[in-house]
Amino acid sequence: MAAEERLDLPMVGERQSLREQVSQALRAALITGEMRPGVVYSAPVLAAQFGVSATPVREAMLDLAKEGLVEAVRNKGFRVTELSDRDLDELTEIRQLIEVPTVARLADSSRAEEFERLRPIAEEIVSAAEGGDLLAYVDADLRFHVELLTLAGNGHLVEVVRDLRNRARLYGLSQLAERGTLADSAREHLQLLDALKNGDSQAVGHIMVEHIGHVRGIWAEH
Repeated sequence: MAAEERLDLPMVGERQSLREQVSQALRAALITGEMRPGVVYSAPVLAAQFGVSATPVREAMLDLAKEGLVEAVRNKGFRVTELSDRDLDELTEIRQLIEVPTVARLADSSRAEEFERLRPIAEEIVSAAEGGDLLAYVDADLRFHVELLTLAGNGHLVEVVRDLRNRARLYGLSQLAERGTLADSAREHLQLLDALKNGDSQAVGHIMVEHIGHVRGIWAEH
C-alpha cells in the first residue's frame, strides 16, 4: 500500500463553514490527482495540514465517500477510489450524450449578452492554465461549465453533470501544464463562447465533442 504523503493544501478561513472549505479543497486535490488512488489518508493528519480539528475533515471525507470519491478504511481513514479506463470512457460517453446537444441548443446570437458574462471565467481558465495553477483551473473550469449549462434551465441536468465531473480525476493536469497543452484546451472555452454568440450550433457541437475528448485525454494521463 502506498505511503501517505504531505499534500500541498491551503489553510482554511472562516468565509464558508470549515466542512465546506475542507470538502472543496479535498475535492480539488482528488480531481487534480494530488490525492492518489490506493493511499489511505487519515483525518487527523489532514486536519493538521489544514490547521483545523479532525471533525470537519472527517465530515468532509464522509461527504466525498457518499459521492464515491473515497471509501472508508476501518480504523485508518479514507482511501481514494480507483477509476479504470472503462470507467473514464463511460463518464466521457455520458458527458457527451448530455452536454453536447444541450450546449448546442443554446447557440443563439440574441443571447450574446448572457454568453459574454461567462467570458471572464473563460479567461480565468486560460490564465490558470498558462500559470500552471491547477486548483484555480479546476475551480474556474467547473464554474464555467455549470453556469453555461444553467442557461439551459434544467437544474437536474446541471447536478448530474456536476456529479460526473466530480467523479473524474485529472491526473495529467500538471504534465499538460508543463508542456503548454493545457492552455490549448483552456482556450477552447473562448472558442465555444464565440460560436454560441454567432448562433452556430454545429460549430458549438463540434467544439464540445473536441473539448470533452481532450478532457478524456487528460484523464488518460494517470
